[in-house]
Amino acid sequence: MKNIGFGLLLTFFVAGIAWSQEAEKEAPMPPAEKETSTEEASTEEIALTEDESAIFKAIDSYTAAFNKGDAKALAEHWTEDGEYVAPSGKVSKGKSAMETEFAEYFKQSPGAKLELRDTQVKMVSPRVASETGIAVVMVADQDPSETTYEAIHVKTAEGWRIDTIKEEAAPEPAPTHYEQLQALDWMIGTWVDSEGDNASIETTGRWTTNQNFIVRTFRVYIQDRVDFEGTQVIGWDPSNNAIRSWTFDSDGGFGAGLWSNNGNRWSVQTLNVLPDGRRASSTNIYDLMDENTIEFHSIGRQVDGDLLPSIDTLTIIRSE
Repeated sequence: MKNIGFGLLLTFFVAGIAWSQEAEKEAPMPPAEKETSTEEASTEEIALTEDESAIFKAIDSYTAAFNKGDAKALAEHWTEDGEYVAPSGKVSKGKSAMETEFAEYFKQSPGAKLELRDTQVKMVSPRVASETGIAVVMVADQDPSETTYEAIHVKTAEGWRIDTIKEEAAPEPAPTHYEQLQALDWMIGTWVDSEGDNASIETTGRWTTNQNFIVRTFRVYIQDRVDFEGTQVIGWDPSNNAIRSWTFDSDGGFGAGLWSNNGNRWSVQTLNVLPDGRRASSTNIYDLMDENTIEFHSIGRQVDGDLLPSIDTLTIIRSE
């Protein structure tokens, strides 16, 4: 970085900017979905074979029987020696036994409803098919029960029947640290500092999948030319119960920050390694003025133990 002072680079990029947990940013409206005509949709549908169509009809019939609480009709979808394996490992075998168990279940759980999601059918052979998906059972005054399943359908003289179903508990959702990081949700979007005569800084933030990290990319423009850029990752450190950031720039420098806040003010303690190997540190302070304006200043700035002047207040504005 040749044209921007060390202070601006070190404080703005390495530390990042944040505001208080009390601040909330209105979520943007989702983009309007493109309307698809019936004719367009039909051209995208995959043609089903006669057997596949029959299996999907049987699946719909099974769901309808369950939602009516009709144990006898439900059992009729099975082969005589059909086998059901519950998530607990319990095995039920035979159409007659299943009808009895279904009847008892509906007696204990009146009004239970079944919803199948992500249903897929694959022909294993001309007379055998595999169905996979997610089963969600809803009972009044209870949390929905969600399982993954595989059903084996066989073709009989009476039509397609279920030979086996094996259910397993749905995998736990991926862990997320969004609760600890949500105070930084304001970072999502683009911010600009353009107080310099010839230089401007543009920073854009986004959430990663599962909202465990915020990734920010930044660029320094000298007039219309990109002079410097980099990436910052902000996340929750569960071992120390703290928000930390890690930054890497195009000149080869890198650094880390430790975040804390008090009301509308955030402080970031930074430790950095410059491209030439020197070590730098600072305390950077960000004050929330409103949801679109941040004021920044930096104190305690050092490079290899040598003190540098503090940075006076800079104003950073949301552009998107």
